Amino acid sequence: MATGQIFSRNTQALFYNYKQLPIQRMLDFDFLCGRETPSVAGIINPGSEGFQKLFFGQEEIAIPVHSMIEAACAAHPTADVFINFASFRSAAASSMSALMQPTIRVVAIIAEGVPESDTKQLIAFARANNKVLIGPATVGGIQAGAFKIGDTAGTIDNIIQCRLYRHGSVGFVSKSGGMSNELYNTIARVTDGIYEGIAIGGDVFPGSTLSDHVLRFNNIPQVKMMVVLGELGGRDEYSLVEALKEGKVHKPVVAWVSGTCARLFKSEVQFGHAGAKSGGELESAQAKNQALKEAGAVVPTSYEAFETAIKETFEKLVEEGKIAPVSEVKPPQIPEDLKSAIKSGKVRAPTHIISTISDDRGEEPCYAGVPMSTIIQHGYGVGDVISLLWFKRSLPRYCTQFIEICIMLCADHGPCVSGAHNTIVTARAGKDLVSSLVSGLLTIGPRFGGAIDDAARYFKDACDKGLTPYEFVEGMKKKGIRVPGIGHRIKSRDNRDKRVQLLQQYAHTHFPSVKYMEYAVQVETYTLSKANNLVLNVDGAIGSLFLDLLAGSGMFSKQEIDEIVEIGYLNGLFVLARSIGLIGHTFDQKRLKQPLYRHPWEDVLYTK
Repeated sequence: MATGQIFSRNTQALFYNYKQLPIQRMLDFDFLCGRETPSVAGIINPGSEGFQKLFFGQEEIAIPVHSMIEAACAAHPTADVFINFASFRSAAASSMSALMQPTIRVVAIIAEGVPESDTKQLIAFARANNKVLIGPATVGGIQAGAFKIGDTAGTIDNIIQCRLYRHGSVGFVSKSGGMSNELYNTIARVTDGIYEGIAIGGDVFPGSTLSDHVLRFNNIPQVKMMVVLGELGGRDEYSLVEALKEGKVHKPVVAWVSGTCARLFKSEVQFGHAGAKSGGELESAQAKNQALKEAGAVVPTSYEAFETAIKETFEKLVEEGKIAPVSEVKPPQIPEDLKSAIKSGKVRAPTHIISTISDDRGEEPCYAGVPMSTIIQHGYGVGDVISLLWFKRSLPRYCTQFIEICIMLCADHGPCVSGAHNTIVTARAGKDLVSSLVSGLLTIGPRFGGAIDDAARYFKDACDKGLTPYEFVEGMKKKGIRVPGIGHRIKSRDNRDKRVQLLQQYAHTHFPSVKYMEYAVQVETYTLSKANNLVLNVDGAIGSLFLDLLAGSGMFSKQEIDEIVEIGYLNGLFVLARSIGLIGHTFDQKRLKQPLYRHPWEDVLYTK
């Protein structure tokens, strides 16, 4: 066990099992104390590596994350404190690994419920290797103005109230972490504050004892008096009694053992800690308080008188000239986190993203205000979901069914079209699903599947202006623009695209108006007089019919229709539909275990 100071303003720690709040509290305490370097050198999070962003004052810093204790110790050789936030299941193994590292001097185990047999092994190893073990079941410890472990001393407001941002003259040790916060406040009210405070933990076998730390405090010149808070159960306090009797402690000790009320109960009482259970008269609070008093400690008559005893002992030391006044300093203001400042109404901050189509903040996600449960209960289909997420309204069933028909008819067009070909080649190169899919999608454009919006745009403009098919087609020819939605490499007057026919049949049966489709058919009649393959293709059919859907449903204004066409909604239908087929081609090639594709020489014209 160390014989003197174990923390300083330069102490750095490794934090095991990442917890954002206690680490941030440590860094805020560093800033409050005016430390130049953060007290957390590295984080150990089994299975992950990289960095964690946290704040050091107003500056955002990146703290390295390591997956192994050994790697963290090697990377940060000056970090000699290991703060273990692992669960009780793994705390012993990780603590032993830390104790075995030559760079680690102090290990703090936060978890409660660590098996006693494991704790005994840790204690034996730590003592044999002159290392300090704090806990298990501890909140940690603090050296005022220098370093603190995890959540020790609670919030920044409590730390400031207890003046822990600068050192005082009192060494404090307790079993209870919760009572430590209370005593820090008490000590700050009646003395110049603490120099160091330790909560050894409430388990039956603490890694270090009350007397271990009192003896350390005795060797620290800045500590002028000690305050000890014990509790019923166990015999730890008697080691302090022996130290006092043997004259090993030369500074005043003010002590109190909690649990005197246990005698009021007829049966044995288990208090909060595992070790807070009287096992006989010697382990009672009354017996311990009496023994401490007889050994020379200042022991009040009750907990209520504890504060007065601390105050009188401190004032006596001041009168004797053993304690000089501590210079008060004003701590810096800790910047408030934006999230808490917004919540408290202190600041307002602009958002970075606007979303109007979905919301996942409630009990269940909503699409355009419609809860997910409603979508399922009402039997909504894919077309209904598209209408909510794309058009932000529930379209009539004939509209959503048309959307679904478009998706089904455009899902695939065989392996020879450019998109499928690219996907097949990519899949055969051993690439993953997403890479193969994207390879095919990137071919979608004016020449392959991407003409739906242009077809709708040009058909609408010509129809709304009252242009005859002749005026429209010849006008496009003069501009050097091919008519989108007209023409096919395979289909012709005598071999019509069945997909176009199915779409037209559905529209004639269900749409209230097919004005734009009829105009597209008139344009087709004119273009077929020029060439046999200038038929209305599926892009032109979907483009013109979607105009009829938008206009005929009565749910969209003219401005909204123009915006939908301009943004590219209709091409989105082809992208969504064809993704189904491209994914299918990817799976097909991988299922068939097809080798790397190489284009045959005989299919290439090599020429100068």
